Amino acid sequence: MSFRGLSRPNAISGMGVADESKTTFLELQRKKTHRYVVFKIDESKKEVVVEKTGNPTESYDDFLASLPDNDCRYAVYDFDFVTSENCQKSKIFFFSWSPSTSPVRAKVLYSTSKDQLSKELQGIHYEIQATDPTEVDLEVLRERAN
Repeated sequence: MSFRGLSRPNAISGMGVADESKTTFLELQRKKTHRYVVFKIDESKKEVVVEKTGNPTESYDDFLASLPDNDCRYAVYDFDFVTSENCQKSKIFFFSWSPSTSPVRAKVLYSTSKDQLSKELQGIHYEIQATDPTEVDLEVLRERAN
């Protein structure tokens, strides 16, 4: 029996959520100190950690550029928009990014860990599961938010 497999996290059980991940989300939600937060799974720590934050002046294109082409990620984006009644609004979107070119192990790991993360991040308005850039087009957010 090989002991190499014992140190690897079990993809079926999911991951914990780092305190920093929760705190950073609250900063986005309450203080508006971030436009977006990208999270990744740190398998050595067996938890979801912050990979990158975007400052409030960054664009949606900046956010999309922070998502890897060939690997999975979670992200939250604070979407500001104006309603048809000319009211300024903000909605928080949760993204489960799983490109079709991602390794199968990553897809399983991110899929099984998503529920735990979304439970910890209270105050998400909409969830988007995406496998390619067309599913995260800015127009998709506009349609969902209105």
